[in-house]
Amino acid sequence: MCFGHDGDAALRESLERKGASRRGLLRGAVAGVAGATVLGAGAPALAARTGRDEHPGKGPRHGVRADRISIQLYTLRSAMTSDVNVRLMLDQLEKFGYERVERAGLYPAAGLDTAAKLKAELDARGIWASSSHDGVSNRDAAALDKKLDDANTFGQKFINVPYFDSPDKAAWQDLADQMNSEAVEARSRGLRYGYHNHAHEFTTEFEDGTTPWDVLTSELDPEVVHLEVDLYWVYAAGVNLGVPDPVAFSNDVIRSAPQEVRQYHVKDRHGVDASALYGQTPGDMADLGLGVIDFRAIFKKHQVEEYIVENDTPDFRPASTANTGFRYLEGLDF
Repeated sequence: MCFGHDGDAALRESLERKGASRRGLLRGAVAGVAGATVLGAGAPALAARTGRDEHPGKGPRHGVRADRISIQLYTLRSAMTSDVNVRLMLDQLEKFGYERVERAGLYPAAGLDTAAKLKAELDARGIWASSSHDGVSNRDAAALDKKLDDANTFGQKFINVPYFDSPDKAAWQDLADQMNSEAVEARSRGLRYGYHNHAHEFTTEFEDGTTPWDVLTSELDPEVVHLEVDLYWVYAAGVNLGVPDPVAFSNDVIRSAPQEVRQYHVKDRHGVDASALYGQTPGDMADLGLGVIDFRAIFKKHQVEEYIVENDTPDFRPASTANTGFRYLEGLDF
């Protein structure tokens, strides 16, 4: 799940509609044949490559710069349920070295029920809410204004649609239309507007053989809409589509999209030894460095402006996930 949305269920339902077996679903052995052909049987058609060079805002060759490491606050939700706990967790993020976070709503239980109040707490710790997850406003002008007003109050750079699901192609086309419209308004406010994927965008198949990812990459305007690629979910899509090399599949997804990939959600995936090593379920989300995704191979191909730590189900404690994620990214040599 990302900010309250069940990506596992969406992936399961999309595969069931295709007639896939439940056996091994999401918990299957991880494919990882180095150098294998990326697109296997059943893989979705991807948009043609644009030939665009890597984003000019690329990071260093050795590790991710600390000021580009963020964390999706949804990861910490179980530890941010009261006045005291919210502030203690923000204190921890400051100690760990985080200079930015991605918002997932506000914290009314802690009295932080407005953008200004939460921003004051972040400012006191030198933390910038540079990004947020906010759904489309369904053509409600007042709701859109409120969403963008809040983003401007935080001084955000990014705002991202976190989730959408439908078995109908027309619904995805309508989503793209709404996003294009909202993105123009967001740009006029100094905001970059993006889409955050799960796995079902690749595994849902419409009657004409296309997928939601085909719709999004063909109909979202690359002049105003970017992508926030969730690397766990792209990898999971590759595994469930049976591609020989899910990392190569992930790289192809990133490089082939006409829209710029400006942000990553970085969360790992437990491998077949997870039960013995950590008491975790193979295929589940993993704290960074405890799983099997070769982030080095992905980051070498394409660097982004934000590397956002996330684990919807922290392996041990939310604070441990946050600290482990920061240390992993900062020390990763690519």
